Amino acid sequence: MLAIKGSVAIITGGASGLGLELARYWIKRGGKVVLGDVSSQQLYDATSRFGKNAIPVICDVTKEDDCALLAQTAISRFGKINLVAPFAGIIQDGLMVKPDRNTGKVVAKMSLNQFKSVVNVNLVGVFLTVRECVEQMINTNSRGLICLISSTGSLGTAGQINYSATKAAVSVMPKVITAELMRYNLSDRIRCVAVAPGYVNTPILENMNKKALECILAEVPIGRLINPEEIASLVGELYRNEALTGEVFFAHGGLRLASRG
Repeated sequence: MLAIKGSVAIITGGASGLGLELARYWIKRGGKVVLGDVSSQQLYDATSRFGKNAIPVICDVTKEDDCALLAQTAISRFGKINLVAPFAGIIQDGLMVKPDRNTGKVVAKMSLNQFKSVVNVNLVGVFLTVRECVEQMINTNSRGLICLISSTGSLGTAGQINYSATKAAVSVMPKVITAELMRYNLSDRIRCVAVAPGYVNTPILENMNKKALECILAEVPIGRLINPEEIASLVGELYRNEALTGEVFFAHGGLRLASRG
């Protein structure tokens, strides 16, 4: 079992939401964090509360140089990388095409920019973050876990063809990364999993239609949103337990399993 105390985590999307909650969890248990985010003020406000064991790095995960700097900062300041948590993500929901209910003709469609912007952050950004961090992990003989964030949306959600596509892609990454590392006898030292939350009580839900959210929660067996600390706790246990790799772990309160008999 790995210990969190003294370990170094790189977390993107670290200024708010799940990224910030994981940073809080990690620091509280004696770990160190390098937090990456594009929101500079939020990022500096967050890390100022954590003291000397938290380093902020302004990072646009869609840019190679920014992701390289993130990984290099962890090595230069702390000498190793033990947890990689590429939590930066965005949503730009909308229907691929929207027909008018009266005429039957298409009146709106998802723009290319709307699709690509989500792909760039949620998929390209994950790839770049993981690639740069794993390179440093291998070169410094670090031991630990790559923990990706997928979603129950990976199973397909109407109105989220862009988001669902990225999260489905992320869901297959643990198997691919584990298989590739195994070829070089590294898969025991660097593991990879994904966590797929349901609807989590984070700021990203503030703009969601309240009626739609109520309808969703009515179909969740535990009857509520997932708490961010519940996701952070799961990541912590996945990190500690070295028997776990190559899989996706759902944390959705039973979403999609509800039955009214």
